[in-house]
Amino acid sequence: MRIAAVAFLLAASMTSAFAATSPRDVTARETYGVASDERPGKAKEVELKQLLDAQVPLDLIFSDEQGRKVPLSKFFGDKPVILTPVYYNCPMLCNMVLDGLVTSMRDLRFDAGDEFQIVTFSFDPTETPAEAMKKKNVFVKRYGRKGAAEGWHFLTGDEASVKALTDAIGFTAAFDDKTGQFAHAANILVLTPEGRIARYLFGIEYKPRDLRLAIIEAGQNKIGTLADQLLLLCYHYDPATGKYSAAAMNFVRAGGVATVAGLAGFMIVMLRREKLRKRLGERDKEDENS
Repeated sequence: MRIAAVAFLLAASMTSAFAATSPRDVTARETYGVASDERPGKAKEVELKQLLDAQVPLDLIFSDEQGRKVPLSKFFGDKPVILTPVYYNCPMLCNMVLDGLVTSMRDLRFDAGDEFQIVTFSFDPTETPAEAMKKKNVFVKRYGRKGAAEGWHFLTGDEASVKALTDAIGFTAAFDDKTGQFAHAANILVLTPEGRIARYLFGIEYKPRDLRLAIIEAGQNKIGTLADQLLLLCYHYDPATGKYSAAAMNFVRAGGVATVAGLAGFMIVMLRREKLRKRLGERDKEDENS
């Protein structure tokens, strides 16, 4: 019963995404599995382009979590940088992106601040340093490594700086006035110490091996190849009902089905092994008594 309960909870919390591989800028259908005119509302405007080897403008001015004006160049120079576009009041997906990053980093021998820097920035120009600090406190604590506060930076910026940075990384989000939320994709980037885009990682889970290799390659100024795009679209979360739109829920259900199938297979194998052990134990006892 406990195993079944765990399986149910995991299935209910899993998310999934569609994959696509392309040697060029991805189209809406390749990115999300549907054409842009088939997606609801503002989701039609969401794009993500892999601009590998593009130079991020390091002269852009942002505010750090303490409200100090700093150039983006402050976080570059001698270490590779993990760049995470989010917005701090996102109801779910951005937290899942940061959670996935933390989970992956915990399995690395590398430490943020020592071998690499992390720059998390809000693509919502209305958000404040206070909101950035609140989010930083949560995830630095969750990461739990010594010196993480000095190696993980949470930034906010004005509209011009935010647009310049999101354009440079090929990231487009769309704000919906009706819901007060952004439609956006889930991804992180790894940049070279000079600020060139080395690799994109998509979705909300990042294999530690992939993240480790991306950091090492970026640190050596190597540029990766176009990656399969595993994107999850965040859109139409209704805080009143605590539910996403039907399209998003289809992703969740697909992930849940896959998880349940995997867990069911695992439980069947374990039960068979347990029965085999019992039979062998009974035979051993019979041999001893004979």
